[in-house]
Amino acid sequence: MAKGENKNLEFTLDEGEEYIELISLLKYLNIAQTGGQAKLMVENNQVYVDGELELRKRRKVKSGMIVTTVDGYKIVVK
Repeated sequence: MAKGENKNLEFTLDEGEEYIELISLLKYLNIAQTGGQAKLMVENNQVYVDGELELRKRRKVKSGMIVTTVDGYKIVVK
């Protein structure tokens, strides 16, 4: 991420969608460049959902949840 770039992000689920998988969210927002990198972030204890360490790569992230990463990203899912 470029210096000075905003690490506070919002993600809005598509109409009719109940959730997005955690690794898909990280990849979609370019926090991880690939699905493999997103999986490694979870495996390496770098991702939290609602303040708790998340170990499930395919965690269903729903509206109202907040995902944070050890490198300072905060994603509010709507």
